[in-house]
Amino acid sequence: MAAPAPDPLILLVSGEQLDVMVEQFHRYDREYDVRSATSAAEATALLEQARAAGQPVALVATESRLPDTDVLHALHAWRTLVPTARRLVLIPVERLAEESVALRPYLRKGKFDTYHVLPQARRDEEFHHAVTDLLNDWGATVAINEVDTVRVIAPDARPMALAVRDLLDRTGMPYRVYTPDSPQGQEALAKVDGEPSYPLVHLTAAVWGEAPVLSPRSTRELAAAFYGRPSDIDCGEVVDLAVVGGGPAGLAAAVYGASEGLSTVVVESEVVGGQAGTSSMIRNYLGFPRGISGQRLGQRARVQAIRFGARFFTGWPVVELRPAQDGAPHVLVTEGGDVRARAVVVASGVAYRRLGVAPLEDLVGAGVNYGAAMTAAREMEDRDVFVVGGGNSAGQAAVHLARFARSVTILVRREDLSSTMSQYLIDEITWNPRITVRPCTEIVDGGPDETGQLGWLQLCDVRTRAQERVPAGGLFLLIGAAPHCDWLGESVLRDDHGFVLTGRDVPRERWIDGRPPESLATSVPGVFAAGDIRAGSMKRVAAASGEGASAVSLVHAHLERLRAATTA
Repeated sequence: MAAPAPDPLILLVSGEQLDVMVEQFHRYDREYDVRSATSAAEATALLEQARAAGQPVALVATESRLPDTDVLHALHAWRTLVPTARRLVLIPVERLAEESVALRPYLRKGKFDTYHVLPQARRDEEFHHAVTDLLNDWGATVAINEVDTVRVIAPDARPMALAVRDLLDRTGMPYRVYTPDSPQGQEALAKVDGEPSYPLVHLTAAVWGEAPVLSPRSTRELAAAFYGRPSDIDCGEVVDLAVVGGGPAGLAAAVYGASEGLSTVVVESEVVGGQAGTSSMIRNYLGFPRGISGQRLGQRARVQAIRFGARFFTGWPVVELRPAQDGAPHVLVTEGGDVRARAVVVASGVAYRRLGVAPLEDLVGAGVNYGAAMTAAREMEDRDVFVVGGGNSAGQAAVHLARFARSVTILVRREDLSSTMSQYLIDEITWNPRITVRPCTEIVDGGPDETGQLGWLQLCDVRTRAQERVPAGGLFLLIGAAPHCDWLGESVLRDDHGFVLTGRDVPRERWIDGRPPESLATSVPGVFAAGDIRAGSMKRVAAASGEGASAVSLVHAHLERLRAATTA
């Protein structure tokens, strides 16, 4: 019988405050291996031992002053040694004013994850909230789940298996991966009739009854198995608000709509969280000073909306909008059933543009990835990885990938990142020794290695057209927004790029009584647009959330007009 995996390490480092730190971290002893060191040198030795033994390191918490070296030098060395570990600096209260100012620029540059005042008494729950935030972040992106509500059975890291794992990661579903010859794999195979088609997905939790084994052909099929079909809605029911898309804009519309008493349904084609849900860490979202992953933000918003009564149907793309006519409601058509609604908020977001290099399109899922999939990032350990894109999503992806990959190279066609990326991310990238930026560069070719995975890229300087072939173990493409909303039909007007027109951008001939639609209203009364799908939007998470919330007030006004027309 295999020995149990070692508990993740929490390492406490301090010369003068170690007793306080040990007392505070005593509550984590049951589930973590909490050890202490009185110097940076001793801490480095313990981390080297843990790495050699294969013990995961979840957190290094260090006092802001160490007896044998500057704390920033120590943090840099520890990040190189255990790059996936989270790093917390603790400052005694009497030194807080001085040292927090001195450390702040290095926090912004990503030298460590956060700092906090050293607790002065027991039950400092604000301190422990910071600690559990870091451990939660580590557990969501690095750790192997202790439980397996879902088991993924696959002989190798084939594209569909990685796609399933990414969906489970983004939905927060606890899972583990097993090979077909493992005991867990054999248990699942015993439930399969005929030749298995991998990956198999074994639903082991009691909530699924007799533990069915699925062989999904797409992630949408698996999501639908988890969350149900739109036809579960009574076909005679007309809801007040139907939201298309479960990204930040759609989630905000669902929370505000449901909380204000509107019967609300959200139809999401893939995974709640949208494109933002693939972000490993959003650091500039209001109210989260230590940052929050897109996955956790999406999950929390979904739970919040459900508590107010909103219903979610995931895995069902809308294929057609039939606008309201002659007093009938709007109809959203999906392959799983129709949703009838008095008002619709279109918040379906955008997808990343395709690279357009045919040999690399053939390797999607085999080292080539659109978006910043956290699952694929874990597969990049000790590889040389490339990220294409100059926006915040690309920067966040590069920082996250640097925790695993040997090197990360950001490729951009521009001279630098200053016009497209937030400064805090540029600073963090500049100070990360594993990340380099290669400007004025595009990819013109690429191909597999002997295993069929991505093996090389052909890079081209856009100024001189000089080319270079480089080895590559992974490619992550985050290259701008492409709307996909042909399902809206011709009645909802869009601009030349396919983004939905709202407010004064709607052509004058579609105005009613000479007045333009409201700011988030489309050319169809009762249909609104919010977030990245809307022409002129800011393409930021906070802006999308604000638009989704704002759209609900317009929905109320529309419903009031419908009631007035009915009683007139």
